[in-house]
Amino acid sequence: MKPKIVAIIQGRMSSSRLPGKILADIAGQPMMTRVLTRVGRAKTLSEVIFATTVDASDDPVAEYCDFAGIPYIRGNLFDVLDRYYQAALQAKADVVVRITADCPVIDPELIDNVVNAVISDQLSVNSGQFDFAANRLPPPWTRTYPIGLDVEVCTFKALKKAWKEAKEPQHREHVMPYFYEGVKLITDNRSLQTGISPRGFNIALLHHTTDFGDYRWTVDTPEDLEFMRQVYSRFNGRDDFTWKEVLDLVHDEPKLMEINAGVEHKTLKDIDKRALKG
Repeated sequence: MKPKIVAIIQGRMSSSRLPGKILADIAGQPMMTRVLTRVGRAKTLSEVIFATTVDASDDPVAEYCDFAGIPYIRGNLFDVLDRYYQAALQAKADVVVRITADCPVIDPELIDNVVNAVISDQLSVNSGQFDFAANRLPPPWTRTYPIGLDVEVCTFKALKKAWKEAKEPQHREHVMPYFYEGVKLITDNRSLQTGISPRGFNIALLHHTTDFGDYRWTVDTPEDLEFMRQVYSRFNGRDDFTWKEVLDLVHDEPKLMEINAGVEHKTLKDIDKRALKG
């Protein structure tokens, strides 16, 4: 039987660096709509859900979802792992795709590539399915896709195990580090690394053949937002362009990436201090 593959897009209004960013306008549409539309084009997905919080600051998000007919759930403000688990449980998901709402050039084909790594064992000499696959991992591992094309996929069984066992703040806030912490990856071929984590999870990391890992295509600051608005303006407000078209654009107009070149990317060590007060 075909597995039910559910993409869960996380987003909240109380972003620490750019509050309200998920409803910020990009070429006439809120950023979260841009993300939802692009994610929805992935062929492997059965369903797409937006996961926001029960905090009063996210009432406008819930109201917008109601108005726009977007399926959504509201969950824990800082325990994002719990938010994902509850959403996946409600959706009866077999496979969970994690996307963040600040990535308005997320690419549906890349989503399909990562999903297929989990639902098919054809990419690896290892037998059986992967518990977790991604097209990026934080240091000490490397990334070859631009920041903002991030896709993480896991089985519901693995998510449930992490939800039950993970205790550290970074595990709860960043959702999936519990799977891959401490894993030693081997290179199966130019585009794939695999390994088994110390907690017993089968891990796959997908790579692009050319390294574009230092390109920043996510929205976390006003500079990032301006960059995205400029990108969308070059496509006349269209949202069906591919990530490789964006790549061509920034290579043709290198000054575009100067807009947010000075922004420092967050790491797994960056925990929202407001969560620790609780």
